[in-house]
Amino acid sequence: MPSGSRATRPMPADITTMTKISSGVQGLDSLIGSLHIGDNVVWEVDAGASYEAFIRDFISRSFKDEQKVIYVSFNRSPQSVLAALTGIISPVHFIFIDCFTSGKGKNDNTFLRFYDKQSDVKTVRITDPKNIKRFTQTLNEIEDSLHPGARYVFDSLTGMQDLWGDENETHRFFTYMCPRLYDLNTVAYWILEKEAHSPKFKANLRHITQVVLDLQRRKSSLYLKALKLEGRQDREAFKSHAYEVRDDHVCLIPARKEPVADIGAKIKEARTRTGMSQKDLADKVGITPSSLSQIEANLTSPSLSTFFHICRSLDIQPGLFVESGAPVATPWLHRKTSVLSSDPSMEGKARTYSIASGRKLAAQLVVLPSGVDIKGHFSYHRGDEFIYVVEGTLVVTVEGREERIAAGDALCFTESFPSAWKNEGGGEAQVLVVRE
Repeated sequence: MPSGSRATRPMPADITTMTKISSGVQGLDSLIGSLHIGDNVVWEVDAGASYEAFIRDFISRSFKDEQKVIYVSFNRSPQSVLAALTGIISPVHFIFIDCFTSGKGKNDNTFLRFYDKQSDVKTVRITDPKNIKRFTQTLNEIEDSLHPGARYVFDSLTGMQDLWGDENETHRFFTYMCPRLYDLNTVAYWILEKEAHSPKFKANLRHITQVVLDLQRRKSSLYLKALKLEGRQDREAFKSHAYEVRDDHVCLIPARKEPVADIGAKIKEARTRTGMSQKDLADKVGITPSSLSQIEANLTSPSLSTFFHICRSLDIQPGLFVESGAPVATPWLHRKTSVLSSDPSMEGKARTYSIASGRKLAAQLVVLPSGVDIKGHFSYHRGDEFIYVVEGTLVVTVEGREERIAAGDALCFTESFPSAWKNEGGGEAQVLVVRE
């Protein structure tokens, strides 16, 4: 990798004194002790984990701090990224490095048309993103033109690997760039689809980087936990914490204590009702009166064997000690009401609801309002994709060819993907997307 010469420039006063910055998510700042200058943050994400909201909040906060943001995109077109940042974009502070159009976008005219119009945002198109050496030189040249302290977003380590065809190349790039960004007093986000990479690759990245955060989707709930936090002592962040996305902003949900079945009090109540003393019951069960006293005070829990002995001695059914009314878990069932009540991710004006995410397949429901016109696809990823039109009529563009599709029609993709979607009908359209 090239070393990249660096001109000597005065460092802004706030960078010389600042050691911590905000992620833009108050709950995350409290949990991890804020971001530290020099942090490279690797986000290992599940499909449907709404990681885009963390990026949006980070960028928004960076603009408020009047810091430059360099957004390096391998997975999304300039149109899609700028649309997602509508309402917060600060052109004077934003540089977009486009590795998508000539990479996964295959120089499709749909994406090239972005460059036909003058944009307020500085956009650098990488014409040969497979050339890692030239890409790295361009990145270094941009960094060398800026004051220290810029913020970075690399939207997809997975996209890099897809394009470069070798996770070793991606690892070498990260091994070079991560320490460089650390020394330049930056903070950088790196997004990684956890199921798309080998355990060895992820372990190597964790060894190099300063922070690793894991985003999980379990049915309709979202969870965050830290896998690595360099320079932090608090271990609370290494537990799973629920979060949700409200109005495009991330909110961490305070932990709620689950109601505990008051077994001790119920044992004491049943014993008292029968007129049995603590000593009498303890003798029947084969434990000491002191042990029974601790069980009744909920200071300790009985073993399963002791619990059944107590039930037999008191002539009561074990089920009476269990809280009633608890719903039976059905992880294989995803009801429509539950899916649509979750917070969707947004792609332009389309709403994407995660239905399920497993080790091999992920399913999403995409809702396209009437009149919506999307340049690009809902998401770009590796693997096959199946799309079924649930309701409505749509016009889809694939490899420059437009097709009108309606409810009951299905699409299957292995290499090419849609470059545009339009809903020209009078009502909402819904499509089911199943992908590897």
